[in-house]
Amino acid sequence: MAQETPGQAPPAPATPARMLLPSILPALAVGVMASLLLLGVSEAAEALQDVLWGDLPDALGVGRYSVLWMLVMLTATGIAVGLVVWKAPGHAGPDPATIGLDAPVLPLSVLPGLALATALMLAGGPSLGPENPIIAVNVGLAYWLGHRLVPRAPGRLWPMLAEAATIGALFGTPVAAALLLSEALATRETRGALWDNVFAPLVSAAAGAMTVNLVAEPSFDLDLPAFGRPGWVDLLAALVVASAAALLGMAAVHAFPHVHAVFRRLRHPMVALPVGGVVLGLLGALGGHLTLFKGLDEVGELAADPDGWTAGEFATMTVVKLAALVVAASCGFRGGRIFPAVFVGAALGLTAHALVSDVHPAVGVSAGVLGVLLAITRQGWVSLFTAAVLVASPSIIALLCIASLPAWLLVTGRPQMQLRADGTPVR
Repeated sequence: MAQETPGQAPPAPATPARMLLPSILPALAVGVMASLLLLGVSEAAEALQDVLWGDLPDALGVGRYSVLWMLVMLTATGIAVGLVVWKAPGHAGPDPATIGLDAPVLPLSVLPGLALATALMLAGGPSLGPENPIIAVNVGLAYWLGHRLVPRAPGRLWPMLAEAATIGALFGTPVAAALLLSEALATRETRGALWDNVFAPLVSAAAGAMTVNLVAEPSFDLDLPAFGRPGWVDLLAALVVASAAALLGMAAVHAFPHVHAVFRRLRHPMVALPVGGVVLGLLGALGGHLTLFKGLDEVGELAADPDGWTAGEFATMTVVKLAALVVAASCGFRGGRIFPAVFVGAALGLTAHALVSDVHPAVGVSAGVLGVLLAITRQGWVSLFTAAVLVASPSIIALLCIASLPAWLLVTGRPQMQLRADGTPVR
C-alpha cells in the first residue's frame, strides 16, 4: 500500500457506487432533452434559412447572396431579434457579451424568447453559433424540471448536467464535455475523485451525443488531404500558425470591449441590433457569403478545395469573419463564439498554405483553429480537441500539443472575450 507523505493532503475518498447509481436516470433524461432541444432549434433555423436565403430571393428575382440581399437580410434579422429582445419576457436573457459557456440559471419565462432570438439569428446570417444560448436554455429548463421532479437532488447538479449534455450534443461526442468539465473542476473546490465528479455529467453528455448521432449523424471531419508522418517543417508550421492565430484572436479580444461600448451607447435593442445588422451586411458584402452564418458548413466548403482561393482571398475572409464575430457578439445577437472562431482559424491556416505550399492544409487548418480558439474561449482542452477532430489524424495531435504551448503563453493572464456587467473584460 502507498504510504501518505508527511504534510501531503490525504487522497480524496472515492464515492460508493450506490451514491452514483441514482444519478444515471436524471442524467440520461437531461441528455436526451438537451440534445432534442438543440436539434429542434437548429432544424427550425435551417428551415427558415432556406426560405430567407433561397425561396424568397428566388421569388423576388434577387441574387441569393447579392450585396443588396445581404444588407436587407442582415438588417431585417437585426430588427427581428431586436423586437424579441425588446418585447420578450426577460429581454431574451442578459447581455450575451457577459455570458460564456458556464451559463446562469435563467427564469423559465425568459427561455422561449432566448430560443426564438437564437433561431432567428442562426437563420438570418450573423456570425455566431448556437452554443451559449442553447446551453442557457437547457440549463434553465433542466433546473426548473429537476427541482420539481427530483426535489432532493442538489441544485448545482442540473446546470452541470445540462451544460455537459449540450456540449456532447454539439460535438457529437461526450469527450468534449469531459474535457470541459475536467478543466472547470480544476478551478473549483470539489470533493471526491475526478471521475466521481464527472460521472453524472458524462452520462448526460453521452446521452446527448448519442441522441444527436442517431438523429442527425453530425461530422466534424473536414476531409482535408491526408496527413502522414509529421516532419520538422510540419512542426515549424504548426508553431508559427498557432501563435499567429492566437495573436489574431487576441486582437479581436482587445477590440471587443471597445466595440461593445459603441453599441451600448445606442441603448435600445431596436437601434443597436439593426445597426449591427447593417454593419454585418456590409462585412458580408466585403468577405462574400462564406463569411455569413455560424461558419461550420462554410468551413466545409473551404476545406473541400484548399487551393480554390488565393492567399489574399483567404486572408480577407479571415479578417472579415473575425470582425463579424466581434460585431455580432457586441451588438446584442444571442449566440456563441466557438463555431465562427473555427472558421477564422481554418481560413487563416489555408492562408498560410496558399502563401507557403510546404504548409500542409491539415496542419495549417488545425493549428489555426487551435490558436484562435485558445484566444477566444480560453479553454485549452476544448481548443485542442476541436482542432484535432477537424482533421481526424492521430499524428496531428502531437504537433498540436506542442503548438499549444507558445500559443497559450500569448493568451494566458490576458483579457478574455467576455465582459462584466460594467463592460470591463473578464481576466
